[in-house]
Amino acid sequence: MRPLTRILLLTATWCGAAPGAETQSTPACEGAPITVRAGTAFRDCPDSPELLVLKPGRLLMGEDSGSPYEIPVHEVNVAAFAIGKYEVTFDEWDACQVAGACARRADDRGWGRGRRPVINVSWTDAQQYVQWLSRRSGRRYRLPSEAEWEYAARAGSQTRYSWGDGSEWVCDSANVLDLRGASANPQWRWHVFCDDGFPYTAPVGSFKANPWGLYDMAGNVWEWVEDCWHNSYAEAPTQALAWNAGGGGDCSKHVNRGGGWGNHPRSMRAAARDADDGNATSDGLGFRVVRDLP
Repeated sequence: MRPLTRILLLTATWCGAAPGAETQSTPACEGAPITVRAGTAFRDCPDSPELLVLKPGRLLMGEDSGSPYEIPVHEVNVAAFAIGKYEVTFDEWDACQVAGACARRADDRGWGRGRRPVINVSWTDAQQYVQWLSRRSGRRYRLPSEAEWEYAARAGSQTRYSWGDGSEWVCDSANVLDLRGASANPQWRWHVFCDDGFPYTAPVGSFKANPWGLYDMAGNVWEWVEDCWHNSYAEAPTQALAWNAGGGGDCSKHVNRGGGWGNHPRSMRAAARDADDGNATSDGLGFRVVRDLP
């Protein structure tokens, strides 16, 4: 199940104050009053992630021709929600860490911080970040459920990728293991024969948005979601809620989605799934946020 392109670390080493013990006063910011209309973009705080409102709808979740983890294909009802237009960046993470609300000083491996997606953060770390945003804004931030994530990634499509079934032009749409990445990692032999311009992570928004205006839903970094791991969709909920109990779930692991810079396009299919220990970190693993509406 686990992609070979991710080196995972289980660690309890923290840098900074204990989570919740904020060492620097962070000004509260009032949650933005918005009209719940699909396509509305907004942010609650000057340094919080930009969000995009997605309309309610129905999702056919999974893929019959995928792995056993992706079946049975089933219908899910999805309520309107707002999701990060981009993956959470180092700039956004570092603001939380400096405030003392996020304990880990995430390691960028020398690739750069700023607008690159934060990496080397665990599911547990991501919970600290969304709790900090919730306290500041007075709105409920959280990780997306797995169903919400796939709904956003598909963007109304039922194809393998939001742009269609083929991966021939993947370097236009996603940060994958390409010729440049293979040159930097010659021991990895599953690259595609195109050049996306980045051997490792890319600044968020470097590639085309999907049809709903969301960036990097395929590639760049895998993204933590809220759900516990289940080996199949047997007994999966019909509402787009996090599946954290029942159905033989393993809550020591949490699902991640989307594939990353070190993966072949097959890992970037909208239905592709993986999971890791909730305290694991990786240089190919980050997250994006969801904010409840209104």
